[in-house]
Amino acid sequence: MAKKIHKGASASSTSVKPDDNAAGIRLVQPDRSGPSGKTLLDFAGEQNLFQQADARQRQLNKERGMPEKKGVNNEEDDDDSSDEEDQDDEEDISPRAERILDTALWCVSLAMLHFTLDVLVQNQYAVEIEWHVIIRRALQALAVFSLLFYQLHRHTSDPRLLFFRRSTPIAVQDRLRQALFFVTSTLTGCYLIYIQNEYSYMAVMMQAPPLGCLWIWSVIEMDLLWSVPSLALAGGFMLFNGYGY
Repeated sequence: MAKKIHKGASASSTSVKPDDNAAGIRLVQPDRSGPSGKTLLDFAGEQNLFQQADARQRQLNKERGMPEKKGVNNEEDDDDSSDEEDQDDEEDISPRAERILDTALWCVSLAMLHFTLDVLVQNQYAVEIEWHVIIRRALQALAVFSLLFYQLHRHTSDPRLLFFRRSTPIAVQDRLRQALFFVTSTLTGCYLIYIQNEYSYMAVMMQAPPLGCLWIWSVIEMDLLWSVPSLALAGGFMLFNGYGY
């Protein structure tokens, strides 16, 4: 038995021999270039095989009473279905609902801005911050701005001003809206600069946050050709009266 194991071991050791020709094989990178001739996909496209398979699949689904499924060439179907889904989503939301959602989104941001300005003003005058008072003022600002924003903002779904008749052209309403925000921005900007330099700190703490929010909102609502002159008038008012920065 020992002799048989010894013979098997010697036979296996002698059968494994190094390949003398392996050292002469060159190591090269594989060819990663594309095919030089036409591929099967090209031939299939020339013969319209994808369209035929898609039409055949739709026919089979129709015969079996199954819902229509997309075949091989489904890129155009995907685009059409996505457009239809977008139109369905747009139709699901009414203009009034979209107006309400738009108002809520913007006015919550304005209320947060009012909250921030209120904290900064009280911190500027080293007054003890009363958080419940600041929160109550922010909620009051949210209610007031919601009413104004719902009426005056140019909503995408319904751009008209609600206190105008439907027969009034939208272009006329847009000019009136821009003029209204121009006057509001100029007056609030100049008055905010005035009270900061002439009034006591109590008046500034009470009036600066709502005036600052109204000024910023008015500038955002205006086009560039209206907002730049409004800011220039506020800056000219400050320089004319000799107020510091």
